[in-house]
Amino acid sequence: MNVSVVVFPGSNCDQDAVRALASFSGRPVAQVWHGDPALPAATDLVILPGGFSYGDYLRTGAMAARSPIMEAVRRHAYEGGLVLGICNGFQILTEARLLPGALLPNKTLTFVCKPCTLRVERTDTPFTGAFRSNQVVQFPIAHHEGLFYLPEEELDELERRGQVVFRYASPEGSVAPEVSPNGSLRNIAGIVNERGNVLGLMPHPERASDPVLGGRDGLLVWQSVAGWIEGGH
Repeated sequence: MNVSVVVFPGSNCDQDAVRALASFSGRPVAQVWHGDPALPAATDLVILPGGFSYGDYLRTGAMAARSPIMEAVRRHAYEGGLVLGICNGFQILTEARLLPGALLPNKTLTFVCKPCTLRVERTDTPFTGAFRSNQVVQFPIAHHEGLFYLPEEELDELERRGQVVFRYASPEGSVAPEVSPNGSLRNIAGIVNERGNVLGLMPHPERASDPVLGGRDGLLVWQSVAGWIEGGH
């Protein structure tokens, strides 16, 4: 599994992702500067990490979405390559229109940093094949703009197409609105594009990939991706 982590000015989770993937795969992880024109050859998975790209000026992710490397990321996605945007990376993917919707300020209008529970809605994507259907897992969150928004009709269409992959949930798996830590519509925590090869996720699986950090549920994401790639998809 060949992984490339894109580094933007203000990224602060890039090394978390590099360490998690290198530890999991036992292979070096490429770090790609935002100003580079191309991804390394044979890249399987591109990760857009969390942080505060370009200081979150203008809108979160808006400037990063226009970085030179994003043309290569778009080509990679259009050709069927895997792309994972975590937190700020999810915001970048919506700004780049690789995913629908927008990430708005949390309902509390404060920065929220804590563990949260998620329910897995689909297990047939490249990112979730190692999970069980409706499995409840715990990843941490750390964001100010994590409220996923789409107009109601577009939300209905997103649901109809099965693009919701993770929802905020109670430890028992309930997805009542009050369990969402940020007010995200329909408790949406992560979505894929229609093709299923681009995932945006506000919680941080890379920070749940080592018992020292409090859990190993995030390893299921990397196991899913590795299994998908080894399966020749």
